[in-house]
Amino acid sequence: MQQPPTLDELPEAPPGKVGWPWTKGGTPLPSAMPNGHAWPRISIVTPSYNQGAFIEETIRSVLLQGYPNLEYIVADGGSTDNTLAILRRYERWLGRSISEPDNGQADAINKGFRGTSGSIMAWLNSDDCYTRDSLGYVAAYFCLRPAAKVVTGFRRNADEASVRRNTLRVYLTPDAYSLSRCCYIAQESTFWRRSLWEAVGGLDESYRFALDFDLWQRILRAGFEFDLLPKFLGVFRIHPDSKGSRWAAIREQELARIYQEYLGTMKSELELWSEMSPKWWRRVALLHSLGRRGLLDTLPLARALVRALSLRGDDIKNLTRQPVRFAFE
Repeated sequence: MQQPPTLDELPEAPPGKVGWPWTKGGTPLPSAMPNGHAWPRISIVTPSYNQGAFIEETIRSVLLQGYPNLEYIVADGGSTDNTLAILRRYERWLGRSISEPDNGQADAINKGFRGTSGSIMAWLNSDDCYTRDSLGYVAAYFCLRPAAKVVTGFRRNADEASVRRNTLRVYLTPDAYSLSRCCYIAQESTFWRRSLWEAVGGLDESYRFALDFDLWQRILRAGFEFDLLPKFLGVFRIHPDSKGSRWAAIREQELARIYQEYLGTMKSELELWSEMSPKWWRRVALLHSLGRRGLLDTLPLARALVRALSLRGDDIKNLTRQPVRFAFE
């Protein structure tokens, strides 16, 4: 088993790049878990195409986790920028890298996962990152809760320069009713067992934008529940060339397709959001306010706050059809 690289072993950070994961590494984990068992293998795939401005930070945020049983694959679609030069600098620590034309992001991710062996899986886009020590927390959670099949955490947002601490995505305990209507789960902070991936059949390659939301729906349809680890696990980057910035029309079309497929409705996204209780939205807004004040930065307090604010059953539904004020960030 290849040992995780240290900060000193990786290529030197470019001028002006400081902090995690440039000049600060993660906490190295011992070779075995506290109970003496081996750490479960985690397979991470990064799909990539012409993201040379960001992919080095993405790669370093994976490799510097200090995680002793990591399988990391980059599935590049044949980039023509500096991506391949970056991959060559880090290739000795990659389980595998692919650079060939593909049929889009979902195809690249499915291709990357073929032949992997990790019992825990996730993908991390080439303009996003993990926070320090995320993989160790996730692995420990899965080991402590054998019944857990999919775990999701919080995210911070970043612009092209830095993480914006006060913009984030946090949520109450996920439930099938709200998650079937609103894609609030952060993909870059979500991990699952291989058995779940095999049960639902991987990604639907006909989706170009909402491939993660379609996967969440198939997970729910198969009867699995999302466990929430209320910790900041990922960083989502906002920039002019990201899909979220450019693909509004495709997003709308694919969401409509998902709503028709899984809910049997032609209602719009906002109409379906209004089916969730104003109380639910107010608590989501409150959780974001608490997060911006730093009160979700420690796991015990974050867990207690999420537990206190989360709703169950009919309390999540807008049964009275009261007007709703939508609130995320």
